[in-house]
Amino acid sequence: MAEVQNGYANHKLNFEVIRSPAVILHPAGEIPAGGPATYFLSNLDQNLVVMMKTIYCYPASGRRSTERAAEVLRTSLEKVLVYFYPFDGRFGVDEGGKLVVRMNGGGVPFVEAAAECEMEELGDVSLPEPARLGGLIYCPPAESIFETPLLTIQVTRFKCGGFALGMAMSHSLADGLSTVEFLHSWAEIARGLPLSLPPFLDRSILKSRRPPAVEFPHPEFSDLAGSLSTSDSFSSIPLIHKSFTFDADKLSRLKLLATANGESPPPTSFAALTGLVWHARTKALKTPSSDPTKLLFAVDGRNRLNPPLPTGFFGNGIVFACCICPAGELVDKPLSHAVRIIQSAAREVTDRSIRSAVDYFELTRARPSLAGTLVLTAWTRLGFGATDFGWGSAAQTGPAELPTREVALLLPENNGGKGTVMVLGLPASAMNEFEEMMKF
Repeated sequence: MAEVQNGYANHKLNFEVIRSPAVILHPAGEIPAGGPATYFLSNLDQNLVVMMKTIYCYPASGRRSTERAAEVLRTSLEKVLVYFYPFDGRFGVDEGGKLVVRMNGGGVPFVEAAAECEMEELGDVSLPEPARLGGLIYCPPAESIFETPLLTIQVTRFKCGGFALGMAMSHSLADGLSTVEFLHSWAEIARGLPLSLPPFLDRSILKSRRPPAVEFPHPEFSDLAGSLSTSDSFSSIPLIHKSFTFDADKLSRLKLLATANGESPPPTSFAALTGLVWHARTKALKTPSSDPTKLLFAVDGRNRLNPPLPTGFFGNGIVFACCICPAGELVDKPLSHAVRIIQSAAREVTDRSIRSAVDYFELTRARPSLAGTLVLTAWTRLGFGATDFGWGSAAQTGPAELPTREVALLLPENNGGKGTVMVLGLPASAMNEFEEMMKF
């Protein structure tokens, strides 16, 4: 029996997504060396037990009929799972209390669906709205993370002939770059091509040292809750999400605003945008001046490690750089002050600091606290939209929802735009003030 999912496009259009029953897919062939009973997850994977839900829109075109899109995607997914076989398992716990993947053949649910609307009526999918986009993602009910599939796929066909690929993937299995490399490998097989970049699956190269050696403080794990003058009510207030586009001209103006007098060269777009969001969000939330505010931002550690991680490394190669600053200092000083703090934190991510963070978790099992925290991550250079399964690149890509309330996301502009889109959620009153600060 088909399942009906209600959705909302642009908060106005009611439409139905009718799902066929899920089919459980497995690798279409023998996995390398028969495969292990359990698959090791590094300490960089342990704190990312969230599902990343993303959407890829492919309009109908004269290039190739989309009539068999779901079949092509299903059969090619079974083939690519031979190389990315950990997705066939489920989470388990090893004797040390850490997550592993049990290679139990739980499989990858694959769902075909039909939407009772035209694709263009979805609007901009870079704005994460579960009520509007959730019907394009399949998330089967599960009582715990140990029953949750590590990857689910839904292919939704629209009345116009276009289709959307909805993917839910455990962040513990892959960071943004590894996710894109998985998608591109899948797409190559769908187009009848060999893999140009086979995955490197051995995460044991990121095992902790023996004995573990914590060489640096790790404020990214610090809990600010006890230092806040009021309870952190942000975790319970309803949020609204909005996106803000920065074209080339606006980015140039922002970099000028973020440059201290006489400073050269100007900051990168990432540093300027991150500083702006941290500064404006803290001010919009009216954080008391004496309260600390924390910023975590993802840094790719692949080439900062010595030796670097192998090409095609599949897993999490990111670490979180950390900045902590009193709210009053952050909002009272010029934007260049926030940018300098961010630049300093980014420079401190080195081989030794990454190894130290791995060892810190080994000794403490600590999990980063998000009280008083903004988490910012950038997908601007990852190439999600370039995935071509045979129907050209995706016209639009975006997150169906943000993984946590504290996350702000930088995305490339959809539909061929060259700008950067910043997405975040705030309480309504704070969002109004934040919007005003984006006008410059």
